[in-house]
Amino acid sequence: MTRFLPRSLFGQTLLILFAGLVVSHAAGWWIYTLDREQAVRAVGGFAAAQRITNLTRLVQEAPREWRERIVSALSDQGLRVSLSNSRPPIEDSAADSVVARAVKEFLAQQLPSGSGAPPLVSVSAPAGPPFTGAHPAGHRPMMHAFGGFGQFRDLRVGVPLPDGQWLLFATALPDSGPAFSRQFLFSIGIMAIIIVAVSVWAVRRVTAPLASLSTAAERLGNDLGAPPLAETGTIETRQASRAFNAMQSRLRGLIENRTRMLAAVSHDLRTPLTLLRLRAENVADATEREKMLATIAEMDAMVGATLQFARNEAEIEARRPTDIAALVQSVVDDMADAGLPVAMEPARPVELECRPNALKRALRNLIDNAVKHGKAAKVALATDPGAVVITVDDQGPGIPPQELARVFEPFYRVEASRNPATGGIGLGLAIALSIVQAHGGELKLANREEGGLRASVILPR
Repeated sequence: MTRFLPRSLFGQTLLILFAGLVVSHAAGWWIYTLDREQAVRAVGGFAAAQRITNLTRLVQEAPREWRERIVSALSDQGLRVSLSNSRPPIEDSAADSVVARAVKEFLAQQLPSGSGAPPLVSVSAPAGPPFTGAHPAGHRPMMHAFGGFGQFRDLRVGVPLPDGQWLLFATALPDSGPAFSRQFLFSIGIMAIIIVAVSVWAVRRVTAPLASLSTAAERLGNDLGAPPLAETGTIETRQASRAFNAMQSRLRGLIENRTRMLAAVSHDLRTPLTLLRLRAENVADATEREKMLATIAEMDAMVGATLQFARNEAEIEARRPTDIAALVQSVVDDMADAGLPVAMEPARPVELECRPNALKRALRNLIDNAVKHGKAAKVALATDPGAVVITVDDQGPGIPPQELARVFEPFYRVEASRNPATGGIGLGLAIALSIVQAHGGELKLANREEGGLRASVILPR
């Protein structure tokens, strides 16, 4: 069930508001129908009581021998009038019916107390013959969603006459009509449209800064130099934006400080390395001299690679639309011209917004690793609906599965000899991973079934 519910804050807030709107309108409709029903019946009961009072006075003031003819003439389809020589079988409901009690009080005030007995008043569901007869023309019991609440009600009144007879009346109280009228539905619809429109605008206004914060957080992982987030919206969202901007500023400062520190360390280390190289050249033993110079060169290369790695992470290159197929082909051509066994499958032009210089460096590192450890490199480019995939295949022995994740760590090498001529410094894959992640992509390594290793660069479009 929950999979059909919206997942965004905007959607969930709108759903809650819409549910509240439906419930409030249903409650308002029910209250409106109840009040309208009572008001219509109260008015109908008062009108009926007034007519009964006038007719009762007419019968009381007329001679007894005229009563039958008067009652027969007064009786019609809207009001049945009859005479009874005994107490009628009317269950007095004036005690538990608002309409019946009001009618009884009105009759007691308006009619003279001839026999001393109070009038009998009953309001109930339509009863059959012989007393009530047919309902007035055009009036039928009506049922709707609230069951008997919307039915017509029979009003039966028995008024005692001074000589012991009872004058009986039976009529139907008017119904309030259909629960849904065209005007009612139109007004409800107009109110609902206005409330929904205002709710959408208000919710969008409140949640828009949160969406911007989410986008900025995702952008931060790719670009520390991104512009600060606008501090707009509610107090809470402004505080969150202010904290986010402060965090971004601190992270940028940490990266810059690290780069400066590494540059200073590199400078300070290269001075004694230069002195060591000069002293090593004065060593008489040629074999020992060559070993010392090789060690010093390795240390100098490691210092340079470390500094370059830090600079690459701190360097901010502008993104621009680039033909990725042409970019990859240029890297392959440059390395092939240098005599390396590198080839690329034909690919159609694919435009992508990227940092071309950084992406070239990442591809060169991947292809260089494939040539060093896998004899040759074969590059291919493919497109998915939402990504561009660049693969680099080699013909080497591959990498043990337990080492696939560790090779991205700086200075980690599967080759244990620590010889830079065979294993490198150990920063090539780390630099490539950092560049690909800065583009919001992924770098994956996998052993191929036919042998060799495949490096896959997945860049979102």
